[in-house]
Amino acid sequence: MHHAQPSRRLIVVSNRLPMVLHRAADGSLSSRPGSGGLVTALLPVLRDRGGVWVGWPGITDHDEGVESALTRAAHQAGYRLAPVALSAEDQSGFYHGFSNEVLWPLFHDLQSLCHFDPAYWHSYTTVNEKYARAIAGQAQAGDFIWVHDYQLILVAADLRRLGVESPLAFFLHIPFPPLDIYLKLPWRYTLLRALLEYDLIGFQTPRDRRNFVQCVRTLLPEARVGHRSHHLRLPSGHETRLGSFPIGIDAGAFSRQARSSAVTTAAEKLRAELPGRELILGVDRLDYTKGIPLRLEAFRFALRAHPELQERVTLIQVVVPSRDDIPQYRELKTRIEQLVSEINGEFTRPGGWVPIHYVYRAVDRLDLIAYYRAARIALVTPLKDGMNLVAKEFCACSVDDDGVLILSEFAGAAAQLQQGALLVNPYDIEGTAKAIRDACVMDGMERRHRMRRLRRVVNRQDVFGWVNGFLAAAIASDLNDFPLPVDYVPSTESEQAYWDTEFAA
Repeated sequence: MHHAQPSRRLIVVSNRLPMVLHRAADGSLSSRPGSGGLVTALLPVLRDRGGVWVGWPGITDHDEGVESALTRAAHQAGYRLAPVALSAEDQSGFYHGFSNEVLWPLFHDLQSLCHFDPAYWHSYTTVNEKYARAIAGQAQAGDFIWVHDYQLILVAADLRRLGVESPLAFFLHIPFPPLDIYLKLPWRYTLLRALLEYDLIGFQTPRDRRNFVQCVRTLLPEARVGHRSHHLRLPSGHETRLGSFPIGIDAGAFSRQARSSAVTTAAEKLRAELPGRELILGVDRLDYTKGIPLRLEAFRFALRAHPELQERVTLIQVVVPSRDDIPQYRELKTRIEQLVSEINGEFTRPGGWVPIHYVYRAVDRLDLIAYYRAARIALVTPLKDGMNLVAKEFCACSVDDDGVLILSEFAGAAAQLQQGALLVNPYDIEGTAKAIRDACVMDGMERRHRMRRLRRVVNRQDVFGWVNGFLAAAIASDLNDFPLPVDYVPSTESEQAYWDTEFAA
């Protein structure tokens, strides 16, 4: 493992700062730290090496109060926070528009949901320039700049135009689409060329990296593809290295909290309220990529095809509100609620069994972990996902080794978890229904064998290993130092065979 040079400062750039600002009725501002694995994993690096996090503070009315609130928050965090001031108009065109009505559906293979409005593109370019100027205002010679996700693809090109010469790296948290889908993007050349201004690009899976290389080969034939498609060289001499770095979670923290007395008591209470039931859990943000309607259809099919499951299973479907000001998301919420109502109407027994318990609200971390601990089966069936950390969180919290993970083969996590999970095609309603039945009747020995395997992977490849692996690749002084391949290494021969055919370069 390579170790970061202690003198090299880290600048992290993401759409949002790792904390949330709130404006009270009297106009005063308060902040609370953001949660999530990325913040947790980067905190020690930023503190140890000195660092800056650049991003939008979460409010559009930017004044002196924002600066002082961020200064206070930074003092507590142990690193600097550099805000990017965005107007409501910026947020509308850049975030709600281009990021979430063009890139998000396109990169999730749902191009029919794209809205290719040229005004969105112009807003995206304008806002990326604002981020670049904010970064340039913070950057010092020798800094390492790490940009995160699809909202900020153009930042490297803007920074180079501003004369910033620091090493630049980018990590894409969502999938990268195959060529035939990427070609639909009107700004396909500009976006690809901008990505090649980075020195290192990280993807979640080898498949995403392979899709990217295929797009470069076709659209930018002047770029030379190097050894095992791990680097690209432009005629200018600039070289971009590529790797897949599957993001993990803070598995140790999830396991510890799952074993805590508070969570154990809450999980036992949940099970006691639904005695004799096999609890199946779905946890998703409200998003059309998560495949919730198809999942509910599969659950209904399972109850119809396997009547012995009736009165024996309960599906707890948690949906966390998201973007419900967008018509497509409101329509999705209505469709989900309609399906829940139909299924409960068909199968509910008077005075007793209700097949689906539907929860539509944000759930705090301890409640979520209690759900993970109480449920014996997790149903994680996105139509497409960069990784899907719910699957990994469920495994980390299955401390009794008795959980079963049903996982979409189109989640990035399938590459690592396919040996222990029951993989399904979420479009195959009958196949998913069969997996639900198989999970319910699986004997204890097989459950333990599968879950122990899953927990080993999740614990071994956690978010700290992800950060260290990415930074080690980023600071490798030349290609001879660059760990090739940086992809996940399978742990068994059968896993290796599957990997070779399905996921490897």
